[in-house]
Amino acid sequence: MNESADARDLGAVRVDIPLRADVPLPDSGRLAPQRALLTEAFRQEAAVAERPGAVALPRRRVVLMTAAAATGLVVTGGVVAALSADDPGAAAPTATTPSGRRLLSAQASADTLELAAATVARSGATEPRPKQWVYEKSTSFDHGTPRSAEQWTRWDGTGAASLPGAPGPDPTSSFDPNKLSVWYFPNEEEKWKKEGYDDRSQRQFYRFLATLPSDPDRMMAAIRKAHAIGDIKGETRAQRDWREIDVLYRSVLIPPNAQAGLFRALAKIPGARVEKGVEDPIGRAAIGVTVTYAEATPSGWQGKQELFFDPRTYAYLGEVRHTAPFRISGRSKGAKGPYATPSAELDADVMITARAAWGVVDRPGQRP
Repeated sequence: MNESADARDLGAVRVDIPLRADVPLPDSGRLAPQRALLTEAFRQEAAVAERPGAVALPRRRVVLMTAAAATGLVVTGGVVAALSADDPGAAAPTATTPSGRRLLSAQASADTLELAAATVARSGATEPRPKQWVYEKSTSFDHGTPRSAEQWTRWDGTGAASLPGAPGPDPTSSFDPNKLSVWYFPNEEEKWKKEGYDDRSQRQFYRFLATLPSDPDRMMAAIRKAHAIGDIKGETRAQRDWREIDVLYRSVLIPPNAQAGLFRALAKIPGARVEKGVEDPIGRAAIGVTVTYAEATPSGWQGKQELFFDPRTYAYLGEVRHTAPFRISGRSKGAKGPYATPSAELDADVMITARAAWGVVDRPGQRP
């Protein structure tokens, strides 16, 4: 047998096992991505095996899945290792609620986000042509009532359309809200670029994201420098990163490298956890990535903040954002000053949105 490796193919996961005794075992940090990938591969094989009429798996795979269920198998650098219950790299148990929602441990959350990153990094991406349009149908909730809208944005930044229609710049002109409203503009990409990218076409923003480094720390540093959502005095780095990521996911098209980096950046935010067995705001099966602020942040967010993703493709599906109680004057609860009157206090607010459909089309009004 070759001394360097005995290559074995475990279905979708290829594992190379070196036989040299001097190869050190990897630490739990290096194990996390491969643990997630292998666990997901076993989960998918198990699901196939449970279907009626499914062909029995080879004996070697059954043995490996049994071992994985008992101890958790991880693969890295050509080494297969079994994590015992007292291994510091093993994930803690998840918290399961009566509704079936499962809040994962910190380690299991990190593993899931690494699996999401690895999945989206492998997805293909083709940049739209300049005259193509990015389509998005979104649903928001006003006191529990869903309201849907459709938007089309031309890739080079020279056009926009919406349904329901919206009034144009002339307030005296009549418009039909049930008719598609379309606007065209001059190309100002060069102007926006010279002004520091405070405004960008979808094409410019996509290409900016495509240049970002894969390392999440370096990626977020570049985003904070160039995204221009504004600094807020007293905001921590983790709070700013969550706010940046929240805004970035509102972009319909994000290149694969940036999608992967965003998942890895979420994994590094203190307190961020993955919740499984959830539904997005319009009832689709989803996983949630959450962070909870016990006190109001300088940006005014408080309570549970949640981003929703498709549990298979990890596409962005929507969000729920809670804010701190505020006053009609716009001053935060407890703020001091001439506009902070006790009689103007309101309850905490919540913003709920979902991306119902999206894609690239050839003209405004067309749907994928």
